[in-house]
Formats: sequence, C-alpha cells, structure tokens
Amino acid sequence: MLKILLSGACGRMGRQVAALAEDAQAEIVAGVDVHADGDQKFPVYPSFSLVREEARVIVDFSRPEALPALLAYAKAHGLPVVLAATGYNEDDLASIREAAKEIAVFRSANMSLGVHVLRMLARQAAQLLPGYDIEIIEKHHNQKIDAPSGTALMLYDAVSTPQTVPIFGRSGRTQKREKNEIGIHAIRGGTVPGEHEVGFYGPSEVVTITHSAQDRSIFARGALSAAHFIAAQAPGTYDMEDLAQDMLKG
Repeated sequence: MLKILLSGACGRMGRQVAALAEDAQAEIVAGVDVHADGDQKFPVYPSFSLVREEARVIVDFSRPEALPALLAYAKAHGLPVVLAATGYNEDDLASIREAAKEIAVFRSANMSLGVHVLRMLARQAAQLLPGYDIEIIEKHHNQKIDAPSGTALMLYDAVSTPQTVPIFGRSGRTQKREKNEIGIHAIRGGTVPGEHEVGFYGPSEVVTITHSAQDRSIFARGALSAAHFIAAQAPGTYDMEDLAQDMLKG
C-alpha cells in the first residue's frame, strides 16, 4: 500500500481521494488542512509542522497559499509531491521548479486522463487545421474561485503559437476578431464538476472537441495514479503526459 500524506484533506477533492484510496492500493496516513474538522478516519493537522506520521508521497488538493509550507516539508523529508491545485502565480511556479531540483514534482491543472486525451487531440487539430479560429470554453460550479480554469489555460498552451494572443472574453471590444486571437471563456453556475470545449471555426465548418466530467471522482483517481507514478521517479518535474507514456509502456 502506498502511504499518502493528503494536503487539503477536508475539501471536496481531499475527501474524494480519501474515499477512493483503498481501491487504488493506497493508504492515507495523515492529512493537512487549515480547516481540520476531525471527522476523517485518519489524523488531520492544521499545519505540516504537526505531522508525525511517515508517508511515501504527498498529494495536494489545497490552495496555492499552502505551497510554501508544503514544498518546505516535502524537501525536508525527501517526499515526492502531486500538485493538483490550480491558480498558481509565476512566483509559485518558480518555487515549484526550484523544488524539483531536489524532489520529484508531479503537477497538472487537471488530473483526468480524459482531459489529457482532449489536450492531445486539440494539439493535433490545431496543426491539421491551420488558419481556423480557435475558441476555448470552460464551465464549472459556482464555488470555483479561479477563472479561467487551469485546464483552460493548459488547453490554450496546447493549441497556441508564439504569435497567439489570448482574449479573455470580449466585453468592451469593438473591433473584429483578429486571426491570431484565441478566445478563452469561463462560465460559472450550479454544481458542474467541469466541462471543457475547444472549437475550431473554419470556412463552412466547425470542429469541436469536448470533455465533460460526470463527477469529481475522475480527478481523485487520476491523482492516485499520479501518486503511484511519482513515488518511483527521480527529482524533476512531471505531468499527465509522463504518466500516460508510462501507462502505455506497461
């Protein structure tokens, strides 16, 4: 059994990971959450400094604010980490790259393997449909804080070029669409776990590639798969593409 220290243990995704851990041949030995409520089957601490249990890997579904303490603990204990939070700024990303010199770091804005397939297909479509207008639409529940989603930005990276300009909505714009634009649009409402669409709009045809999450368990399963993968890796940065390649080899 893979022993996991779960960061963000009391949040929606933390609870999903805990519920599915045993089926994934993993054990949550402890959790860290600033809102520790004591109703989990394992000890949950408000800070990393209080953790005494021994783990093999950290899985994080918390917030970017928790990153400095998480990385400090991981480096001090030589633990690989799975970073599944979104909303990191450039300073956060620099800290992650620096930490990866000492520990293995798996980071993805979306832990769904299906979303990784969407990203691969979107990249291929952008290459095969040159000159088509590209628009990205994402939908999430009304409690999501960051917009656009990390996944939408990941999809933008997959289809963009050095000349591309991201346009976040078009409110206040009074000119026609430029050819080098890629629109990114965020919708928030209800309890939608996550939907993403990449549309390619060309002369007399439209191609759309979509992914719809039915519930949050897909992200928890992906994070648990990533935990097994990263536990065996050398220091460095890894993502869903590395996990997919490893699965194809197996």
